[in-house]
Amino acid sequence: MATKETPQLRSISACLAVFLGLLNILNTGNCDEQVPLIMWTSEGVSVPSQSPPTAGHIVGQQQLASYLEKALSVGPRNVVLFLQDKMSIEDFTMYGGAFGNKQDSVFPNLEGALRSSSSPLVLPAVSWPASNAVIGQLQDQLDTSPLYMDPETLSQLRLNASSPALLVFRLPYGFGADLMSAKDILSGNDEMIGQVLSTMKTQSVPYTAIYTALQPSREAASLSMEAGVGGGRSLLQARGGWRERESKKERQRKIKAKEVIYGPVEFKEGDDTCIMLWATGLSVSILRSGRWEEHDLTPSTFGEGVSPKLAGSTCNKSKARLVLNYEKVLGHSSFKLIFAMSQRHYKVSARRWFTLDAVELEYDGTKATFNGSRHVYAPAEYSYRCGSVTNFRWPVLIPRTSKDPANQWRVSFADFQIQGFNVTGSDFSYASDCAGFFSPGIWMGLITSLLMLLVLTYGLHMIMQLHTMDRFDDPKGPAISVPLTE
Repeated sequence: MATKETPQLRSISACLAVFLGLLNILNTGNCDEQVPLIMWTSEGVSVPSQSPPTAGHIVGQQQLASYLEKALSVGPRNVVLFLQDKMSIEDFTMYGGAFGNKQDSVFPNLEGALRSSSSPLVLPAVSWPASNAVIGQLQDQLDTSPLYMDPETLSQLRLNASSPALLVFRLPYGFGADLMSAKDILSGNDEMIGQVLSTMKTQSVPYTAIYTALQPSREAASLSMEAGVGGGRSLLQARGGWRERESKKERQRKIKAKEVIYGPVEFKEGDDTCIMLWATGLSVSILRSGRWEEHDLTPSTFGEGVSPKLAGSTCNKSKARLVLNYEKVLGHSSFKLIFAMSQRHYKVSARRWFTLDAVELEYDGTKATFNGSRHVYAPAEYSYRCGSVTNFRWPVLIPRTSKDPANQWRVSFADFQIQGFNVTGSDFSYASDCAGFFSPGIWMGLITSLLMLLVLTYGLHMIMQLHTMDRFDDPKGPAISVPLTE
């Protein structure tokens, strides 16, 4: 779609970052309103090429819809959408090996996909509102609902070339003053893209892939051509000020979070507490017209003087069910957030464990169900705690089926802690944290220490094998004669 000659198709991965960088120079004034969009087809699929926009042109919502319509009218209708939280042209110029150092590129899988595609399309400057509406446009053209997936669940899904599908993979993005963290996250996103494309290849289903973002990742200051050196200094100062403001906001948010301390939600059976729930943030979002509408449930659940309605909650020795009842949530007059838990004895570990079997959303007679038993579990005597429990970014909660209404929802629980069994008093039991004991940093330290120990042991062994000579030659005396028998 973006090139017309075969040599250009073969070299598009090497020229992509430079091309985006040149367009960045031409559009520095409006860079804060643009995100790039890259579209390609699977290997072996031949579709007519589309002319890319002229240098400096910003693709609007109608023009983007035209590009998508032309691509899907003749190309595969199984669409894989990689939707990153933030992305800008500068991410490719900084981390894409644009200046000859291709070994430092963090996009090897993306470059490989572009090389194998017969007609990739690169839109360096897409307006922010247009990129936000890309899900809605694809949904209208494919006449199907989006499925929010992760690489693990994709391997369990069976696609059909004759039936359209819209698979959405959410990708994170790091921000702030730590540029290395952004590079690492982009590299991890590229690995996820490679894993997804590899899974699609094993299913032998042709597809159309799109890589874009919801908003730009960097805030650029206006820089005129006449400003010279002074203008460049102003640009650096503006970026530094933006990072300082982001860091200041983050510090204020953490300070505010520490100041707000409130008790957990307690459900009592008689006079005894049997279920406890606590979190610093409970929020739900629904996809409507290509946009996510979010509602924060935290003020209605926690806080001084707040008493949530728990009608429908039950608990016994083997099952527990906590029901939080709300009103007027995202246009729904009746809304329930339900946590269903159970405990049982496992012979292998010789102890009882409890699992969060499901998180359910009930609204106006419809139920959306997320399965959490694969990731949310703890010994029956403990509580479970996790810094983030979501279904879209490093998902812990998975929609029960591909057609479940849960695919239209997002749930996010921050600093989440729950206990449904063996509650004593008004305090949580010892918490079983979702973070593993051996983190990647610990494994790196252990492996590095082991390698150094092996090198030291080998060196000592070699030193111990050294032997001094037992005879020495005197230059003033006769030469030493060493018989061959010795």
